[in-house]
Amino acid sequence: MKQQGTRVPYFIDQFLITQEKISALANQHLANGPLFVTGIRIGADNQVIVFLDGDRGVTISDCVELSRHIEKSLGDSEDFSLDVSSHGAASPLTMPRQYIKHIGRDFDIKLLDGNKVEGTLVECDNEKIKLEYSVREDKPIGKGKITVVKHHVINYSEIKESKIKLKF
Repeated sequence: MKQQGTRVPYFIDQFLITQEKISALANQHLANGPLFVTGIRIGADNQVIVFLDGDRGVTISDCVELSRHIEKSLGDSEDFSLDVSSHGAASPLTMPRQYIKHIGRDFDIKLLDGNKVEGTLVECDNEKIKLEYSVREDKPIGKGKITVVKHHVINYSEIKESKIKLKF
């Protein structure tokens, strides 16, 4: 009597499109330069979207070059569609590296504890940001109010969502 084995689906790792694979291909091309990936989404039917940001911004040619590199690297191994685009001015910041080029801009920040903070980004490092804002307070002596400049230091670990306030 023959022993019947279990059937195992046959998948070859090199043909699966994963976020890790796309990230590795992107990082290989970007090679620790001024551009970096801020997000990767893989949707139904292998629709791949890569979001790109840069220390000095992102151009269309930057997106095209990365797209060509990824497409060439994946070749015909899989059916997929690929879209490489800039992070987007209205998109929330996701990495500490994104903040430095936005010093001097106004931010709306939602904290994990439910509080909201608004202010101008005046400093940032790899662990925290510092916002500056003005409030009207009672004068210490006499009647009336004065404008006082205050600072709020926020660790990245406290931030739920951080968006630049766009001015039109």
